[in-house]
Formats: sequence, C-alpha cells, structure tokens
Amino acid sequence: MTGPAGAQAERTGLAWRRTALSSAACTVLLLHSAALRHWGLALVPVLLAAGTSALLAAVGAARERALRSARPVVMPRALPAVASLAVTVTAASVVVLH
Repeated sequence: MTGPAGAQAERTGLAWRRTALSSAACTVLLLHSAALRHWGLALVPVLLAAGTSALLAAVGAARERALRSARPVVMPRALPAVASLAVTVTAASVVVLH
C-alpha cells in the first residue's frame, strides 16, 4: 500500500506528465503551422517548444524521483527559473513569429 508521501509523489508526477504532454501537443500544432507556412522562421517556435516539452518532462521526472526517495534530494534552485524562462521565450517566439 502506498503511504501519503507515495501518493503525493504519484500525484506530482502525473501532473508534470500531463503538463509535458500538453506542451508536446502544442509543439505538434506549431509544427503543423510551420509546415503550412513553408518552414523558414516558423520553425523557431517549434524548436523552442520541443525543447520546453523535453525540459518539462525531465524536471517532472526529477521532481517525482526526489519525492519518492527516502533521503532528501535538493533540486537545483535555478531549475524553476530555467523552466519558466523556456516557457516564456517559447510563448514570445510564437507571438512574434506567428
């Protein structure tokens, strides 16, 4: 049976996976849009979105692992800032280039 810490880790992991999957779906839509625009600069948001999706998946996996471990794991303090920056730059590139 899973205790409260295990349930928290599972909920957190599922939330991160949903976020990464949503980001990946947006990446596919951007890819379609770039193809309709004959690539060029429209590919920039696609690449940024793909990187953001991978970053969200990696951060989520690390966070879930940290919550499941018996010993305290310290996540790098800059990680949330890097993830936020990636999302912001991706969103800005979509607005500017589309």
